[in-house]
Amino acid sequence: MSAWLIRLVGVLLLALAASVAAFKALDRPLESLVHRWAPPPSQFSELRLGSERQLAHWRDEGPREDALPILLLHGTSDSLHTWDGWVAELAKTRRVLRVDLPGFGLTGPAADGDYRMAAYVRFVKAFLDDRGLQRVMIAGNSLGGETAWMTAATHPERVAGLVLLDPAGLPFEPDVLPLGFAASRFGPTAWLSRFLLPRPLVRHSVEQVFARPERVNNALVDRFFEMALREGNREALGRRVTALMSERGAPFYVEAWRSLRTPTLLIWGEQDRLIPPRYAQQYLDLRAPDAPAATLKILPGLGHVPQLEDPQASLAAARPFIDAIR
Repeated sequence: MSAWLIRLVGVLLLALAASVAAFKALDRPLESLVHRWAPPPSQFSELRLGSERQLAHWRDEGPREDALPILLLHGTSDSLHTWDGWVAELAKTRRVLRVDLPGFGLTGPAADGDYRMAAYVRFVKAFLDDRGLQRVMIAGNSLGGETAWMTAATHPERVAGLVLLDPAGLPFEPDVLPLGFAASRFGPTAWLSRFLLPRPLVRHSVEQVFARPERVNNALVDRFFEMALREGNREALGRRVTALMSERGAPFYVEAWRSLRTPTLLIWGEQDRLIPPRYAQQYLDLRAPDAPAATLKILPGLGHVPQLEDPQASLAAARPFIDAIR
């Protein structure tokens, strides 16, 4: 081996050792996170999913007499806390439920290891059954939006209306892929991410889904960082990305969307770089002629997570539709 190659290997090993020392982050047990991230009204349940029992972290707020509760679903690597701003207002007059999807938040990894879309639909149905809810409105962002409309397509009798904020599902190509997602797609970095988690990487990934990165504060970075460390979540993210790539562009998505007859409002951040707003039009174009017309609202100055970046503006866009569905 030549001297320069030996020196290069040495430098790389030193860099790896320094990274391990600086960014080593071990998994944290659920119990260590509950005090900060699951105070009342948070609750935990075990849902029946076939032969498996799936832990679920959820909240149920607002008047119980509301005849049409609203279920809120978050996106990839997020948690039910993303809806805090919406719930603060909605729960004054409406019953609002939210739940951490498998692989994320305090719900943690899927009990059966399945992160395909059908598994997320089964989870939502099991959650509704567990709560005794026969019919709800669902609002979802990104993965949560995809899960929402796929649930409506699979169980139309359970979903009265859909509010989809920058939803996934139909084909798209990102302009920018957050570094955390990109790392989960590459074998070596995906493996390393089970032991290392640089806080600057977490901050940068969150900033990439905001239109205005200066709105990302330390408290928000803390939440994403600590939720990622919840035992099993980092491995689950890698498996979810693998499932996403295996189903990407699958014909069943277009077929499911065309089958929808559920009233639908689409909300898109004008500066969404993960699922750019140019892909919103396909949701209108592929709508079945005999389905209720879907409405699209583009929100200026917002990115991929409008409910988090500006809760007031995004809820104001959704509220007339929400109040009209009964």
